[in-house]
Amino acid sequence: MKVAAIQMVSGTERDANLAQARQALTQAAEQGAELAVLPEYFCLLGQRDTDKLAIQEPYGHGPIQSMLAQAARELGLWVVGGTLPLSVSGQPERVRNSCLVFNPAGDCVARYDKMHLFGFDNGQERYDESRVLQAGDTPTWFDLTARDGQAWRVGLSVCYDLRFPELYRHLSQAGAQLLLVPSAFTHTTGQAHWEVLLRARAVENLCWVVASAQGGVHANGRRTWGHSLCVNPWGEVVAQQATDAGVVMAELDMAALERWRSQLPALGHRLW
Repeated sequence: MKVAAIQMVSGTERDANLAQARQALTQAAEQGAELAVLPEYFCLLGQRDTDKLAIQEPYGHGPIQSMLAQAARELGLWVVGGTLPLSVSGQPERVRNSCLVFNPAGDCVARYDKMHLFGFDNGQERYDESRVLQAGDTPTWFDLTARDGQAWRVGLSVCYDLRFPELYRHLSQAGAQLLLVPSAFTHTTGQAHWEVLLRARAVENLCWVVASAQGGVHANGRRTWGHSLCVNPWGEVVAQQATDAGVVMAELDMAALERWRSQLPALGHRLW
C-alpha cells in the first residue's frame, strides 16, 4: 500500500492552509497514494493559542471537515486530517485537538482526540496546550482495506503522544500494524528526540510508522522540526523530507511486517 506523509508550513489564514492541503492531497493521489496523512494543525498555526477557537467546528460540520471529505471523495483517497479544532459542548473557550479519518467515499470513519497535551518551558520557549485544549481519553484505530485487498489496522496518535509508549502498546495489542503520528514538533524538541522516538515506537511494536509534520518557519515566528518520515517495523527510515512543504511517499509491505514479527515474536513474549 502506498502512503503519503504530507509536510506543511501552515500559516495564520485558515483558507490558505486548506488550499495548500488540498493541493498536497492531489499531489499524493497523482503519485499513487491510497492513504494520505496531513500534519497536526494543518489548518492553522495562529499568532496565539487562542486563535484556534475562532475556527473551531462542531463535529460533522464546517469548512475544514468539508474540504477533507470532498478531497477524499474526489481523489479516491483515505485522508487523515492531521488535527483540527473541534468544539467542546458547553465550553466555547476550549476545543479538542482532533484527528479525523475519511474513507474514499468521503465518510468520516474515525475520530481521535489528542490525549496528551504538550507542555514545555526551557526559559526561551514556552508552550502549554492545556490552556486551550481539552484532552481526549480514548485510544482509537480504524480498519482499511487496500486496493490489493490487504486489510490493515491503523492506530491513531498525535505529536506529544509519541512520548508515551503505553498508548502505542495499547494500539498494537488491539491489532494495529500501522501507526500514524501527525505532528507539529518544535525545532528544539524535534532535533533532540523526533526520529529516535518514532523508530522506537516502530521497533517495540513491530509496526510501520508514518509521521507527517509541520516543517519550517511559520508566520507566527514558530519554527517546527519537519522530517516527515516513514519507518518500517525493523526501525529503518525508508522515506523522509527534512524541511519545507512536500509529500513523502512510501510503500508499506504487509509481508515484510509479518516476516519480522515471525522472526522476532517479541509481541508474544510480553509478561504483562
